Order: sequence, then structure tokens, then C-alpha cells
Amino acid sequence: MIKNLKSLTGICAIAWIAACNNSGEQSTAETSTAKDSTTATAGDGFVSMFDGKTLKGWKGDTVYWRAENGEIIGEETPDKQLKNNSFLIWTGGEPSDFEFKAEFKINPEGNSGVQYRSEELKDIPLALKGYQADIDGANTYTGQNYEERGRGFLAMRGQIVDLKAGQKPIVTGSLGSSDSLKALIKPNDWNSIHIIAKGNHLKHYINDVLMSEATDNDSTASKAKGVIGLQVHVMPAMKVEYRNLKIKME
Repeated sequence: MIKNLKSLTGICAIAWIAACNNSGEQSTAETSTAKDSTTATAGDGFVSMFDGKTLKGWKGDTVYWRAENGEIIGEETPDKQLKNNSFLIWTGGEPSDFEFKAEFKINPEGNSGVQYRSEELKDIPLALKGYQADIDGANTYTGQNYEERGRGFLAMRGQIVDLKAGQKPIVTGSLGSSDSLKALIKPNDWNSIHIIAKGNHLKHYINDVLMSEATDNDSTASKAKGVIGLQVHVMPAMKVEYRNLKIKME
């Protein structure tokens, strides 16, 4: 009896040690997987700005903005008309030097854009003033640098410009003709947008092609930091979709 008890105790001890070892191996595997997943997500320094399900981390008028099917959608309809351009504003900070990436799709009649280094207006709710990477459904302006409620057209598509106080944009180089660059933008389909803002140097890419480049030497009007926002423009009707929004801040 005592002999059998000792044998049973020994078996239980061995089983307990094995269970501990197996538990440790499983824990290590889970940690490793989590670490690999984190590396894969943040290895390039970019972090997501959108959870894919809600507008958490953004503020805007939900009459015109919603989260749906992994997208942020801005839509204006004939029965829901805007009086002023309306923006969905990211609440994650006021980036200075950064890179922004996303994909967008816009209907042929649409007009939108990505605001950055912008400021909210005090007298108009959810309105922004500042740099805009322009987007429109006809691709007349897509890729250019436009200053909302400011100096207007800063760098047209295909232009490299220098901006100085009290002067029109000074074209210092070419990235190609506007029409040749337009041919690289897919109408009514998904395109990628990439904004690089470092110091006073601003670059806009569409589908990995540099579309406009501006160096803002206007000390009275240039902006060193500000909020990021997405635009629904005053139109009879329009729809714009954004997905895979991410940012890398320096």
C-alpha cells in the first residue's frame, strides 16, 4: 500500500513537472507571436489612425461621416446639404514633421482632400484652415497642394514651387505635365495617397508618384504643425471613402 502510494506520488510529480514545462512553452509561443505581430504592424514606424469599425479618435458631423466595412465614408446627399465644407478631424495630436498614408475612392462628382498642419475655425463648427492634399473625382486637382481658407493654390499637380511672402508661387521645377500625371490616377477606384511634411518641405504622392512639391518660405503664413482632417466639400451630392489610414510622426 505504502509502496503503491510512493509510485503514485512519483507519477503525479512527473506529470506536474511536464505540465509546467508545457505551460511555459505555450506562454513563450504566445509572447513570440504577439511580438512578431507588433513588429509587423509597427516595423515601419507607422501606426493606424482608424480601428476599422468606429470613428473613435475622430470628431465630425455624423450626418455626413460614418465608419462602415473597414472604411471611413464621407457622403453628402440632395436631402442633406452642407452650408460649409465639413471635416472629420483626427484627435490624435497636431503633428509637425510626419508621413501620412491612406487609400481613397471618390465618385466622379466628388471633392475632398486631406487637411494637415491645420487649425479649427472658432466661428464655423468643424471647419479647418491650412494645407490640403487635394482630391477630386474628376482628377482635375488631385495631388496638388491647396491651402483651405488661406492662400489658395500653392502647388499645382506637376509643379515644384517655392512660396514667399507677398508673392505668387514661384515654380522652380517640373514633375511632369498635369495630364501625364493624371493618367496615373484611377477614376472612381481605389488610389493611394502619401503626404510627407518635414520642416517647410511638403510633398504629395498619389499611387507612389510625386505629384506636387512645395517649400514654404512664407514666414507669415506657413504652418509648422496642426491637426489632420478629411473633407466633404459643399456639393449637390458626393461620396468619398478612405481606408488603411496611418501616420508616422517624428
